[in-house]
Amino acid sequence: MTEPPPAPHPVRHPIPMGVATGIGSLPGTDPRAATVMLTEALPDFPHLVELPGRGPGADLVGRTAAALVDLHVDLQPAGWRLVDRAGRDERRAAAWLEEDLDALTELTAGWGGTVKIALAGPWTLAAELDLPRGHRALRDAGAVRDLADSLAETLGEQLGELRRRLGPTGVVVQLDEPGLPAVLAGQVGTPSGLGRLPAVDPVLARERLAPVLAAAHSAGSPVVVHCCAADAPVALLAGAGADAVSVDLAVLASPRLDELAEAMDAGLLLLAGAVPTGGPYEASAALAALTRLARWVGRSVEGLGAAVSISPACGLAGLAPQQAEAAYRAAVAAAQRLAQGEGE
Repeated sequence: MTEPPPAPHPVRHPIPMGVATGIGSLPGTDPRAATVMLTEALPDFPHLVELPGRGPGADLVGRTAAALVDLHVDLQPAGWRLVDRAGRDERRAAAWLEEDLDALTELTAGWGGTVKIALAGPWTLAAELDLPRGHRALRDAGAVRDLADSLAETLGEQLGELRRRLGPTGVVVQLDEPGLPAVLAGQVGTPSGLGRLPAVDPVLARERLAPVLAAAHSAGSPVVVHCCAADAPVALLAGAGADAVSVDLAVLASPRLDELAEAMDAGLLLLAGAVPTGGPYEASAALAALTRLARWVGRSVEGLGAAVSISPACGLAGLAPQQAEAAYRAAVAAAQRLAQGEGE
């Protein structure tokens, strides 16, 4: 039986429902221009920009790793590696994050609505970051614990700083865990590429996630956990304390849809990845996906409105800027029609 989510946590701002938002990366290299676009396209629930086109360190994993409290990284040919002290790569990533936060502050400080920031989750970090001697951090239980503890502290510090910057504007945290299904399935490769690291027990996975989510709750922010894989572990995320999950409706496997239905009955919210990343960028396509979801979870389309917001399925960095904006506008149009009780 699916474990129900914990009781709701007191937060200053709830997650906006019945509106549209984005998930992650965008094309381009200018954080202010990207922030102007998305605050205009997503007026009810904008988010911090992520512009990996600037280079390593502007991507989700790199900038999260560079922000970790008391941990440091540098960039190697094989990817990001944990090291003893900060270097040029970490400082560059930190500077880009500061630019992104400055743009968000300039355009949303004092607004009084709600914005969303995103960081990589602890299991994705453990699967992507190397230890000093070259093995994945996932191999070392102590390193995984240190990453989760540091991420929790990082969240607390970042949210405190954002409260000072943004005033009454609320902040939702999105934890990205694209690597979690591979971690649970024992599909994370060794450095040689010839082997796989052992699967992580779901109970341990939940135990390492829960304090990270609790840190955001303690700072007054609700948490969305995003995983756009077919095997996104919805019940595990709900059990760890997620207030909402973000999934790709086009690929989510039937057993996970069953978990989603049960968790939503228990109060879990959904950021529905209903606009396909590759198009069509049309409200009708998103509404068709939501109609299928409504049938699966046993609700009317109109009944989804209080528990669902709409987004593109995943990040949009591979698109042209005009396509990214079209995807956002399709999500907004679909949310407006959902609010009116329209289906496909």
